[in-house]
Amino acid sequence: MFKKQLLLIPFSLLGYTAMTQAQSKTYVPEEVLSAYPVYTGNQQGVTFADGATAFRIWSPGAQGVKLRIYDSAFATQPVSEFNMKPSIQGTWLYETKENYSGKYYTFSVNHKGTWLAETPGIWAKAVGINGNRAAIIDMAATNPDGWENDRRPELKSPTDIIIYEMHHRDFSIHPTSGIKNKGKYLALTENGTKNTDGLASGIDHLKDLGVTHVHILPSYDYGSVDEAHLTDNKYNWGYDPKNYNVPDGSYSNDPGNPALRIKEFKEMVQNMHKNGLRVILDVVYNHTFTGDESNFSLTAPGYFYRYRPDGTYSDASACGNETASEREMMRRYMIESILYWAKEYHIDGFRFDLMGIHDIETMNMIREAVNQVDPTIYLYGEGWTASDSPLPVEKRALKAAGKQMPGIAVFSDDIRDGVKGHYSQSEGRGFATGQKGLREKVKFGIVGATSHPQVDYAKAGSQPYASMPADVINYVSCHDDMNLVDKLKASLKAASPADLKRYDKLAQTIVFTSQGVPFIFAGEEVFRDKKGIHNTYQSPDSVNAIDWSLKAKNKDVYDYYKALIALRKAHPAFRMTTEEQVAKNLVFAETKQENVIQYQLNNHANGDEWKNILVIFNGNDHAAEVTIPAGKWTVALRDGQFDQTGKQVIKGGKIKIERASAIIAYQK
Repeated sequence: MFKKQLLLIPFSLLGYTAMTQAQSKTYVPEEVLSAYPVYTGNQQGVTFADGATAFRIWSPGAQGVKLRIYDSAFATQPVSEFNMKPSIQGTWLYETKENYSGKYYTFSVNHKGTWLAETPGIWAKAVGINGNRAAIIDMAATNPDGWENDRRPELKSPTDIIIYEMHHRDFSIHPTSGIKNKGKYLALTENGTKNTDGLASGIDHLKDLGVTHVHILPSYDYGSVDEAHLTDNKYNWGYDPKNYNVPDGSYSNDPGNPALRIKEFKEMVQNMHKNGLRVILDVVYNHTFTGDESNFSLTAPGYFYRYRPDGTYSDASACGNETASEREMMRRYMIESILYWAKEYHIDGFRFDLMGIHDIETMNMIREAVNQVDPTIYLYGEGWTASDSPLPVEKRALKAAGKQMPGIAVFSDDIRDGVKGHYSQSEGRGFATGQKGLREKVKFGIVGATSHPQVDYAKAGSQPYASMPADVINYVSCHDDMNLVDKLKASLKAASPADLKRYDKLAQTIVFTSQGVPFIFAGEEVFRDKKGIHNTYQSPDSVNAIDWSLKAKNKDVYDYYKALIALRKAHPAFRMTTEEQVAKNLVFAETKQENVIQYQLNNHANGDEWKNILVIFNGNDHAAEVTIPAGKWTVALRDGQFDQTGKQVIKGGKIKIERASAIIAYQK
């Protein structure tokens, strides 16, 4: 029904508030929720107009709402307290002409005769330390110089995208990084940084590598790291949302300054754009850090979540709860939140965590809304859940429903598991490491999960779910589970370091020459491992940080990745845009040899200068003999070596391909 991948660890171990199977204190029967009015305005939280300040909260089931104003994020007593008045469409309103700039505010909702804990609401756009109180600031003052002239780098086609997934702390915290703002947003504003060997690090490294998009792990305000005690160096990936529309304070140089974290985030985006890089934000609308204590529950109790018939939280996220995207106000919240990040922060793409928990209709509405801002904003997500859900399977935004969500890509766990072996089996091998029987699964990935007459989908284990190549993400590792190097070490215990690199290069060659959008995990290009740990969501820097000295030690790997990216960028045949193009121009050769895949990209595919391109992969631990078409073929890649000279030629007939390697050759 679905494939589990992300959070297979019990939520109590992830730092989430443990929840029993007792009925939620904020549970409200469905027949009550369905009668709630929908607020169609855009003035929630705090807004300013005509010299007045308005505070509005949507809480249709509330028996009363109090607004409290504080001088600081830590003040024990409010300077003012007001009873809000019922207003339109289930909202409560308080308006004043008093200037509260620089102050903080909270709401408190009376639910069934009980005053719930204070909350900044779900529409806070600036918060104090640890996000417990919303801050009243001038958002325009958070714009860096020249922000009005910030523009997204050009993107002609989504298949031109090359994604690099990183965590702020991992990327810059190591002593060898040469970066001053270690673990901070501003790390990506530092140009010209070098590691201890004098090689480019930071943003210069990304530019040199050639990626186009940087996917940053969750960077909104999340709950597991105490921003008041950052010297404790507590680590988390950030998949524990608290305030969705505010940058997290732990990556700011001053978490206690509500405006500064916003400005620093914008400076990061601005500098990445100046350097030709687009920014993707990892978003986690499928669950919240806590249940009854979340801002959702404290705002409109019971509304934003799915429940079991007994009133306990349903838990398709394996994190204690799941949100209900099919409810109109949750749907509107997701759409407006995405649009806010795209407009206010100039974000260029969004990756949806456990997208299968959301409904198909909501995801399509997000795509439609984003198109009104900029159709080149890229959307993709995990097409699965971590556990079962009350949402009917046919309504879930699963990868199997990919063709029902055009313009929203899904991760191909098929190519991932086909190339390196199943993610959950540490010692299991894949096509690139000699495991037989995975050829069709890899071919499935090569054609970008589209329909192709030469792929046996029964043997591949999946039916085509992409309507176009841009709607699939090809990868062999990400932040989840073992990264590629750890997987290779676990499944090839006797392999030498040189052989591990051989397998690594073959695996990534398959990814970068496949149709679709390639995706790599930060540090793979310098042969990074994470000490064999499957999920390092709260592991220390000694496990998670990229050791930048690896760039010199593994320069051959870095140079190979860089050359792969350059090859892909130079040749549009690897970046076809339609299913029809792929089916017509990508032709597999018939071969009876196990663990050998051979195909051609013909007829100047997608306008390529090379007329025909020959691609061969040998996943065996021994050399193989293959037969190639007649004529002369100029070698671009053979046995781990790129040839830019064009002098190496192979002729049609039988040729040898070395173990665990690839051949790419062409005819003009």
